[in-house]
Amino acid sequence: MNIDVCNGDADGLCAVVQWRLHAPQPACLITGLKRDIGLLERVQAVAGDELLVCDVSLRRNRLALLRLLQAGVSVRYFDHHAPGDVPLHPLLQAHIDVAGDTCTSLLVDRYLGGRFRAWAVVGAFGDNLSAVADGLAADMGLSLEDRLRLQTLGEAINYNAYGDSEQDVLWAPARLYARLVRYPDPLAFLAHEPVAAELAARRQGDLQQAQGLAPHYQDAQVSVYVLPDAPWSRRVSGSLSNALARAQPRRALALLRATAGGGYVVSVRAPLSAPQGAAEFCRGFGGDGRAGAAGI
Repeated sequence: MNIDVCNGDADGLCAVVQWRLHAPQPACLITGLKRDIGLLERVQAVAGDELLVCDVSLRRNRLALLRLLQAGVSVRYFDHHAPGDVPLHPLLQAHIDVAGDTCTSLLVDRYLGGRFRAWAVVGAFGDNLSAVADGLAADMGLSLEDRLRLQTLGEAINYNAYGDSEQDVLWAPARLYARLVRYPDPLAFLAHEPVAAELAARRQGDLQQAQGLAPHYQDAQVSVYVLPDAPWSRRVSGSLSNALARAQPRRALALLRATAGGGYVVSVRAPLSAPQGAAEFCRGFGGDGRAGAAGI
């Protein structure tokens, strides 16, 4: 049996889309919303099964990964989060790169030799690697109009992963994946599937609600914003973090969203001019992530 595991954001979904276009075999997909991190704990597999893991922190899933390897499951692992110690095991193929200018979709693209690069571009746009994504798209000969369409798609898919439950989002990530993987070319997806325009419109509406948000604290090095606990703020937090980071490339950013329990969910972005340190900072408070973007 083939089992695919990925984060439900643009990077995770576009990584698996590339792989399944390359290897179109029936597979069970295990995914979730952006903060569903411990996905390998959900995997029930036996010796001989093959597991593909994309955009899921090895550090946070290490015990579950070891359990699966010891059970005889073959694991191919693509990720760009800091992994901690990577297990040495004959059944594990680990493709992990924590460089600030890459993401999981780009790692799969590298492995496949660019075969479905347009989907890697979508994943990179969604992961806020706009300059890298636009450069790849330009090298492919895509027009400015098509590059902007792929950017809008990547940002819309990424937006759709944010929420406390599937009731917050327009499409459950697994349901959205089933539409994406039908199309070798994301431009064809845009031409035939109205969901892309629906997601983009809803994202713009939520961003407009956040337009009047003033910084809770700001100095030359950092900006801090606080959002209320509301469906629109749960959905928009990732898109808003990315937009604010682009608008203030020399500042670190913290976006706090209040929760019903009285605490906060925190998104942290390192300055785009120096995209380092976000994961290390968040791990000090029980969170995790990657060098340029992390959460608590």
